[in-house]
Amino acid sequence: MFKNYFKTALRSLVKNKFYTSINVVGLAAGLATCLLILLYVKDELAYDRFNEKANRIYRVNNEIQFGNNHLDLAVAPALQGSSMVREMPQVEQYTRVRWYGNFLVRKGTENIRENRVGFADSSLFDVFTLPVIAGDAKTALKGYHSLVVTETMARKYFNSTDIIGKTLLVNDSANYKITAVIKDIPRQSHFNFDFFVPMMENYGSNDDNWLSENWNTYVLLKENADVKQVEAQLNPFMDEHVGPQVKSLTNQSLEEFKKSGGYIRASLTPLTAIHLHSNKIAELDGNGNAEFVYISSAIAVLILLIACVNFMNLSTARSSNRAKEVGVRKVIGSLRKDLVQQFLVESILISAIAVVFAVLIAGLLLPYFNQLAGKDIHAAVLVRPGMLLSLVVIMLVVGLLAGSYPAFFLSSFQPIDVLKGKLAGGFKRSWLRNALVIFQFVISITLIFGTVIIYNQLNYIYHKDVGFNRNQVLTVNSTNTLGDQATAFKNELLKISGVQNATLSGYLPVNYNRNNDAYFTSPAVDPTTGISMQSWTVDENYIPTLDIKMLQGRNFSAEFPTDSKGIVINEAAAKFLSGKDVLNRKLYSVKNRETKLLNEYHIIGVIKNFNFSSLREVVTPLAFHLGKDNGNISVRINASDIPHVIAQIKSDWKAVAPSQPFDYSFMDEDFNRLYTTEQRTGSIFITFSVLAILIACLGLFGLVTYAAEQRVKEIGIRKVLGANIAHIVAMISKDFLKLVCIASLIAFPLGWWAMSKWLQDFAYRIPISWWVFAFAGLIALLVALLTISFQAIKAANANPVKSLRAE
Repeated sequence: MFKNYFKTALRSLVKNKFYTSINVVGLAAGLATCLLILLYVKDELAYDRFNEKANRIYRVNNEIQFGNNHLDLAVAPALQGSSMVREMPQVEQYTRVRWYGNFLVRKGTENIRENRVGFADSSLFDVFTLPVIAGDAKTALKGYHSLVVTETMARKYFNSTDIIGKTLLVNDSANYKITAVIKDIPRQSHFNFDFFVPMMENYGSNDDNWLSENWNTYVLLKENADVKQVEAQLNPFMDEHVGPQVKSLTNQSLEEFKKSGGYIRASLTPLTAIHLHSNKIAELDGNGNAEFVYISSAIAVLILLIACVNFMNLSTARSSNRAKEVGVRKVIGSLRKDLVQQFLVESILISAIAVVFAVLIAGLLLPYFNQLAGKDIHAAVLVRPGMLLSLVVIMLVVGLLAGSYPAFFLSSFQPIDVLKGKLAGGFKRSWLRNALVIFQFVISITLIFGTVIIYNQLNYIYHKDVGFNRNQVLTVNSTNTLGDQATAFKNELLKISGVQNATLSGYLPVNYNRNNDAYFTSPAVDPTTGISMQSWTVDENYIPTLDIKMLQGRNFSAEFPTDSKGIVINEAAAKFLSGKDVLNRKLYSVKNRETKLLNEYHIIGVIKNFNFSSLREVVTPLAFHLGKDNGNISVRINASDIPHVIAQIKSDWKAVAPSQPFDYSFMDEDFNRLYTTEQRTGSIFITFSVLAILIACLGLFGLVTYAAEQRVKEIGIRKVLGANIAHIVAMISKDFLKLVCIASLIAFPLGWWAMSKWLQDFAYRIPISWWVFAFAGLIALLVALLTISFQAIKAANANPVKSLRAE
């Protein structure tokens, strides 16, 4: 029986090549999109699941409301992990990880800068699954100047993994002994280091200051531990440890501190939730976005539904072509269930063909998609057993979904009506078919609307006055490796023709991982006027180099020795200190908690607010103080021949540090990189929007073609009676264009709601203007009109003699 169904289905598909092609192409495009997004979603959901104890590992977070600042941190105090193990029975082990930053590794006669270096406790291997190829995991991170390297790094520097006991010269100052070689950390990890240095080498790693949060801390709970109980114990635990230090810092009891609106809280994030559900300060790496994963999944399903709708519409629209077949089959004894099975086999066959093409398309587009989504997914995953099984399931689901309505619709025809010719008008009005066309264009217009909003927001970010001038500023990275020569190097750069100014500081408004929060009071011990703000060490050239505007007072100057105790604050800080007249006001910070000694500063200037954090956040209080920080040198260039200036800067670098790599970037490019996620979102949205509207128009093209075929005699008669081409095109087009207009009216509020929610993530955002609605609707209308007009004009130009010859 099924063999007969298959033959009949194949014969029908071959007979109607045009409509079969439309269905296969539409379904293949929709399925290919689904496959690519399925691979993306699977990759995102796989983060950190390679850890054997992943379901028991949690990261410790701290949330602080202190003065005027709110900090949501992915880090904890140095002793929080060890204290939790000691005081909470359900906590089995802890470990800490912290960015080392980068260091220089000597290979032959040159130094190579390695950027993925981290500090780690010796308990790292007790918590995380990091297979050791060589060495002893238990002792690998227990000695000074020990180094754990990945397999790739071992082969890079020694061409072997059998290197235990060998040394690497780091920063031209110390030999580090290789104590373990581990397998490369999987790419799907929220941290991905190439080197681990013992945590004991990190300054402050045993600091008992519970108000200093700098360590990414993880706890391993015991088997069958109740995580809710552990979380319930956290805040009383924190109160016990931070209470005395809050008292020492603010002269308030913990209860008074809380009544004034302050708090210091701790929470736990499951390891497997970090990548998609955590976006806190001091994350170890850029995380994903769960919302984007959900949106992508929804878009994939909707695009596939558009393709299924094409199949359903064309099948039901062409009902008259199959009506006689249904009538004859019923007359000779076929049951309705047999006809339903016949049509379902036909739709599943189309689905199977589309799946084959979809796999080929997905494989071809995967490199482009990887670039678009920032992934490294290999085409081999498309032919793995699990994926093949998924493809079979998708094939059946799509075949049944797309074919069910046509199957039941066509099999419902009564043979007596069919054979009397009562169903001759195959393309009669159908509310369901119209609703499906509207559904397709609602999706397409909503995606167009979203794309326009995303690109406008990105354009706003790139062109907004952020309070500093990032154009033509070159940043020489990692100048801390120059040591005492950093200032001399900066002075040499100022002599180069084309260099307008230069500043030496690692605190830059395009490096959000560099934070230094400090608590100030005024007057000395009055906690009610305390303020928590970012405290950045800069030199006297910082403000002019970044072209930050002074509102009151003056910048730092070498002519004023007292500027070593001077401080420059931003508008947000001045506003908090309540008053325009803040110049010369004294601020105090705690120098020593035990003796309660204070550092005294005086305000010498107020600068205009500038966005030193993401545009998702409002500008918070910030203070500059004069000091030495050799992290980076930023150079403002005022020359047309920028490559020549860069060459001179490199020459000066090599004169000072001949064995060290010259690494630089431009500040505007660094700024743009902060919004990589939004750029990818915009690119993916525009790709999906184009794809959705093309698939929708493909179905529309088929419907218009069939409508023209059904009305060929009517068109012929109208032409004989004097109708022109424009009249006939309008006659064929108007019903379809009405559907697109209705779809626009439905899509507009949906698009407005969705994008309003997306824009809420930005403290600085664009309004949704009326022209966006008009633009999205007009684009959909024009594309639909072009699709319809092509076939309508062809029908209108046909010779009426041919269509009326048989009459």
